[in-house]
Amino acid sequence: MSNSKVVYEGWMVRYGRRKIGRSFIHMRYFVLESRLLAYYKKKPQDNVVPTKTLLIDGNCRVEDRGLKNNHGHMVYVLSVYNKKEKYNRITMAAFNIQEALIWKEKIESVIDQHQESQATNGNKYLSFEYKSGVDNGRNASSSEHDSQFSAAEDEDDSHRNLLRRTTIGNAGPPESVYDWTKEFDSDLANQNSNNQAFSRKYWRLLQCQNGLRIFEELDEVDILPKGCSRAMKAVGVVEATCEEIFELIMGMDTTRCEWDCSFQYGSLVEEVDGHTAILYHRLQLDWFPMFVWPRDLCYVRYWRRNDDGSYVVLFRSREHENCGPQPGFVRAHIESGGYNISPLKPRNGRPRTQVQHLMQIDLKGWGLGYVSSFQQHCLLQMLNSVAGLREYYSQTDERPVAPRIPVMVNMTSVSSSSKRSKKLQSSSAHHRSPSLDQIHAANRNAVLMDEYTDEDEDLQADQEAMPSAFEVEDKRTGYEEESTYQIDLSIFSGNLRRDDHDKARNCWTLSNGNNFRVRSKRFCYDKSKIPAGKHIMDLVAVDWFKDTKRMDHVARRPGCAAQVASDKGLFSIVFNLQVPGSTHYSMVFYFVSKELVPGSLLQRFVDGDDEFRNSRLKLIPSVPKGSWIVRQSVGSTPCLLGKAVDCNYIRGPKYLEVDIDIGSSTVANGVLGLVIGVITTLVVDMAFLVQANSTDELPERLIGAVRVSHIELSSAIVPVLETDSSDSQNT
Repeated sequence: MSNSKVVYEGWMVRYGRRKIGRSFIHMRYFVLESRLLAYYKKKPQDNVVPTKTLLIDGNCRVEDRGLKNNHGHMVYVLSVYNKKEKYNRITMAAFNIQEALIWKEKIESVIDQHQESQATNGNKYLSFEYKSGVDNGRNASSSEHDSQFSAAEDEDDSHRNLLRRTTIGNAGPPESVYDWTKEFDSDLANQNSNNQAFSRKYWRLLQCQNGLRIFEELDEVDILPKGCSRAMKAVGVVEATCEEIFELIMGMDTTRCEWDCSFQYGSLVEEVDGHTAILYHRLQLDWFPMFVWPRDLCYVRYWRRNDDGSYVVLFRSREHENCGPQPGFVRAHIESGGYNISPLKPRNGRPRTQVQHLMQIDLKGWGLGYVSSFQQHCLLQMLNSVAGLREYYSQTDERPVAPRIPVMVNMTSVSSSSKRSKKLQSSSAHHRSPSLDQIHAANRNAVLMDEYTDEDEDLQADQEAMPSAFEVEDKRTGYEEESTYQIDLSIFSGNLRRDDHDKARNCWTLSNGNNFRVRSKRFCYDKSKIPAGKHIMDLVAVDWFKDTKRMDHVARRPGCAAQVASDKGLFSIVFNLQVPGSTHYSMVFYFVSKELVPGSLLQRFVDGDDEFRNSRLKLIPSVPKGSWIVRQSVGSTPCLLGKAVDCNYIRGPKYLEVDIDIGSSTVANGVLGLVIGVITTLVVDMAFLVQANSTDELPERLIGAVRVSHIELSSAIVPVLETDSSDSQNT
């Protein structure tokens, strides 16, 4: 081999399915040479043929499989495959997450280089129009076939100085687990002064204890769970790397007793996937232990690694058939909790990490569970684990070797596929207590906020929230293209009503474009962002549908806003957000304008091919009203929809419909899929836009933005979707 062409090489675990009679780890030597990934049974010499190879090109993806138990060892698993040949893949694993990250970044850099070399040929924009004879009205050019086995795709950005998304755990937390860390990252990235992580609107400093800042959540009383204390969090700095702290936190062995004074015992109930597990946990609380029964927990634990090197570990209680109430213990309930582990700049040559530990818990029990002093004392004891982490690492001058995550002892081995299917049948009638299959499905199709984003590390950390005079000029330049034609909104209607009052329920209204930050004219040079300002198109109607099957091509429905606009000579873009479940829901937004500016980015998006559309369609979500934990879960990080879920494009004579199948891929289920169970308590903002990548496309403009408030599932109606053969004659 020519070492000058070798990108990276080294020993890794050849990860595969467990084979009967095999109880040892298969170590293999992997080589990434030029664009060829190969593995050998031993360190290769000249003229040695590799056991298997995979050619890396722009269609390849690196899929994170998370933590897996491989013959008694916990390993970090990566799977490299070609998107067009999904069964041609190489699966590899590492004992250390740093090594897995190096391989992931090296392979992705080769993918990027190949995509850039292909991009030198220029973009080709092909026009695809609606054709009849396709099932459910789907366009033959749709990307439906790249769904079930599609791995994560990163934002296609031509600027190499932007950080590539390398989030591990990209499928998102299970539906029942709220990601309270999201708002921290998204607010800092978007520099919205009204939504800072420590905004007095959400938090107040309760006290300083053991070198920690203890915060209490300021929440709306009407949405605080009954019997549950307010969320509290401890924030401290630990002199260790994020990886060291993460691996220590993930352990449930006796080492945990050295830094967590509230821990007594822990075991694994069920491994759902590489990022999600069900755990049993006994607490060691010191509030009158002679008179108060001990507490235990059964909860879902989900983890991920973000692109900035931070780690997120989330908890939420749930029931499990193999982890019922234990004699002598009171089963406490975690409403939400976990750790946010973020890197800081080193000091005096030592690494520094900020650790946030949040917990919102109901300790249950007769009487004492509702005594505030009991709740707060025990909660502070649990939060003091951050101080325990700090002291654990500060009492040595040598950097301890990052421990491998120990394999937890299963609480029971009774679990089997037959019992799981039986459990699913018995739990299907309970809407408020989702089964493990639902958790697994939600994990496979979970939030897409943290992936496929253009947010960079510490983006805009020092930028003012208000735009400068130059930024205003940038936006004015974009406005010059806009038509002054006024659309008569009275001719449009949808079954979800519009109501502009702040306290209105089960309705929609326009969202102020300045609530969203988009790329400025100078983004290519300084990554600056500005308030989005006025929309390009007008939102004229919203439909809220339900059915027993997925609803595709709703714009063909006679009398809908898209058909009315077409009759008036107007052009429409229809976004159909499809939420899967036992009952399928669709929220349909109709954006209308008089005409598209020839040669504009929006016109190129409308008339482009699916590959171009998927690489540019962007969603910016936000939750201005709702429980704090849900706001954290959703955040406001932009995402490229076409690279996160299946987006099917139907080009009609005077409209483009985008069917966004939230439950389509392993990195799916999006905002609505996450919050559908509590949607009646939320106010959700969504902005749609086409991503701008070059100076001639900047600044970015919003297609439109909408706010939906306290939506009732029962208000959805079953649409009449009749096949309209006349569409095919008009194309």
